[in-house]
Amino acid sequence: MCDDCLIILKLGGSVITKKDATEPTLNHKNLDRISKEISESSYDKLVIVHGAGSFGHPFAQKYGIGNEITSTSELARKKLGFSLIQNSVKNLNSKVCEYLRIHGVFSVSIQPSSFVLTKNKRIYSANIDLINKYLDSGFVPVIYGDVVLDEDQSIKMAVLSGDQIIKYLAEHLNPERVILGSDVDGIYTKDPKKYPDAELVKLVSSRAQAESMIELMSSKETVDVTGGMEGKLRELLELADLGVESEIINANKVNLIKEAINGDEIIGTLIKRRL
Repeated sequence: MCDDCLIILKLGGSVITKKDATEPTLNHKNLDRISKEISESSYDKLVIVHGAGSFGHPFAQKYGIGNEITSTSELARKKLGFSLIQNSVKNLNSKVCEYLRIHGVFSVSIQPSSFVLTKNKRIYSANIDLINKYLDSGFVPVIYGDVVLDEDQSIKMAVLSGDQIIKYLAEHLNPERVILGSDVDGIYTKDPKKYPDAELVKLVSSRAQAESMIELMSSKETVDVTGGMEGKLRELLELADLGVESEIINANKVNLIKEAINGDEIIGTLIKRRL
């Protein structure tokens, strides 16, 4: 591992929460184990980004955050939803940071809605100077999927996914590696939770291959307003174009987060520069 190298680690909402729950529900067992694995791993600088899971997705869908606003009453309802979601995901982030501190990781919470604006649901401006200062001071910034104000006046507010945050941070912080902890081993030829004959794709390195994978993906049965695995792959492909390699691993498996941070060879999907 090189000196002063940065790793960006994404913890999926499906891993640290009970994502299909009808109300915010933390997966205490997973979060405790993963926090311990992070504390036992070797890294120089680390940024953690986590998803919202059941603390965000059901609310965002219920209130239609990011959809076009057509009336004053609808705007008021979306403002209520925005406030509820912001508070809910902030509570989740507080728990994530708490577990990390318990295991000796000097975590510090950074709220996206306090420094990010989007335009048509894509990051338009974000000041990451503070993130760099925390990293230089030896802290582990913990950022998360959130709701933010949007410059598009027809929607005014948007859901900001952890995957989009990862892409933006990687573009501006130049990490050595990006690791995504999901609830499956990586990208499959079809949904492995529904089809026993699904095959793991260990390497994605060409546009044609990637587009083929995207067409095969279907995550519409889960409540995920950020695009599921398809959304992840699209963000990571753009990183690959910039020369930043990423890997998707199964964070539900014991010690895989630790081994991935340490740079060990593990089961997963590697996404690298397209040929």
